[in-house]
Amino acid sequence: MLFKVSKRWIAGHSNIEAINEARKSNKCGMSAILNYLGEGYTEKFQVDRSVLEYFTLLDLLRTNDIRGSISVKPTQIGLCIGYDLCLGNFGKISQKAKESGHFMWIDIENSDFVEDTLSIYLKILGNNKNTGVAIQSYLRRSHSDLLHLMENSANLRIVKGAYSGEKNEAYQSNSETSQNFSKLMNVMLKESSYTGIVAIATHDSNLIDEALALSTKGSTKMKNLQFQLLKGVRDELKQQLVNDGYMVSEYIPYGEKWLHYSLRRLKERKRNIFLLARSLVES
Repeated sequence: MLFKVSKRWIAGHSNIEAINEARKSNKCGMSAILNYLGEGYTEKFQVDRSVLEYFTLLDLLRTNDIRGSISVKPTQIGLCIGYDLCLGNFGKISQKAKESGHFMWIDIENSDFVEDTLSIYLKILGNNKNTGVAIQSYLRRSHSDLLHLMENSANLRIVKGAYSGEKNEAYQSNSETSQNFSKLMNVMLKESSYTGIVAIATHDSNLIDEALALSTKGSTKMKNLQFQLLKGVRDELKQQLVNDGYMVSEYIPYGEKWLHYSLRRLKERKRNIFLLARSLVES
């Protein structure tokens, strides 16, 4: 029953289902960001399987002429085992993405992995400019990280973050996290010489409105700006942004490891819990 409700946020178990959802996004004027679910792997066979899956996914994006990209978690492809293994695997996936003409995003995870993730990203960026990384506004360090990444013309996705941390390293309230999101966004959008992608990845109306105000239609800044929203969330807003001429991407996860991701979605909004309850009653 939970899987039935989870189909609101995930494409399904297979990469074919993910491609079908990506095609729907394209028809609505959006790009697709595909993510194969899984994280925290400590066994090499799990890591190898994930790398192979992203190779297959990139082939499917190309052969199906899908306008889209992939998004990969470092602990899915080896970071829990070792830095060099993860770097090598990102290098392989990045090269495959470059050859197939698709962008690669690196997802950010909890604070224990941030330093290594950003280090890996900057090394990958040197060989493939069509790569980007997420930064989380709940972390106090993100402002200094942002400035360093901007010096390297990084492509950045700003998120609030789905994790938590100690008070000395993380903001403890949503209001503080939102204020820092605004701060990070302003730094990027007000830098007229900045050429990297600025991806606003939030469903917060206030922050989206602020981003729109900072970037007027037809300006040079707007070429850098895009909005990224999760599958199944705020669909009307996505379409409105598309209609207004903005670049919009829909984040579409898939795979057998759907439960943890779905539980996070349920915790985020009371409405999602109501959806589950209604489905249970109807069944």
